[in-house]
Amino acid sequence: MIRYFEVHSFTDKVFHGNPAGVCPLEDWLDDSLMQRIAAENNLSETAFFVHAGDHYELRWFTPTVEVDLCGHATLASAYVLFDHLGHKSDVIKFHTQSGELAVWKDGKNLVMDFPSRPGEPASAPDALVSGLGSDLDEVYKARDYLVVLNTPEEILDLKPEFSELEKLDCTGIIVTAPGNEADFVSRFFAPQAGIPEDPVTGSAHATLTPYWAERLGKKHLHARQLSARGGELWCTQMEDRVHIAGRATLYIQGFLSTD
Repeated sequence: MIRYFEVHSFTDKVFHGNPAGVCPLEDWLDDSLMQRIAAENNLSETAFFVHAGDHYELRWFTPTVEVDLCGHATLASAYVLFDHLGHKSDVIKFHTQSGELAVWKDGKNLVMDFPSRPGEPASAPDALVSGLGSDLDEVYKARDYLVVLNTPEEILDLKPEFSELEKLDCTGIIVTAPGNEADFVSRFFAPQAGIPEDPVTGSAHATLTPYWAERLGKKHLHARQLSARGGELWCTQMEDRVHIAGRATLYIQGFLSTD
């Protein structure tokens, strides 16, 4: 039996934010089993972690692949450790494919220290243009494509052709615009990873934050992701790091049987 939590991240209300599965482990399972668990959960990510001395080793799986960085499932894992598994120190250190990620509490928020991933100016591939069905005047590339539009309404009106977007050589596609009630808004599509649209994407803000910090000339930023569930983040540009903060709430806890 494997202990299991489902946590809704970047929100303080259930049925909002981004749901993540969290599996605390005594020892690592076979990769194929973790992938099957993630597929069965059918959430955008399921996180698995193992305690290792003064830190935790952390991995993330979508329903189809393992990914190198995930924000909402890291936030969910830290929430489970702080609020349900009795972690005592002020900071949690996760060792991951993207290096060490620290998480700590700041009032009601959990703050994650992530690598900054600024995009480089790029030409829009045909599949990106046809997949978004929009004129793309400002495009960047980091791990993901970053497409800048003009208004939140343009972001909300997008009706992506996922069969086109999954042809792209990237993890996902970020679309962003200035916000009305926040500094900026975004949506995130990752059909290549089995996630047509991700509700709230912490890792995308490792690319969004440096872009908007430079454009707006401010270090501290308030962000909203305009998915159907919606989510809220507070981001700070820290030279080559990004602090991404949000809240989390428990939806399910129980046990998984893999026998």
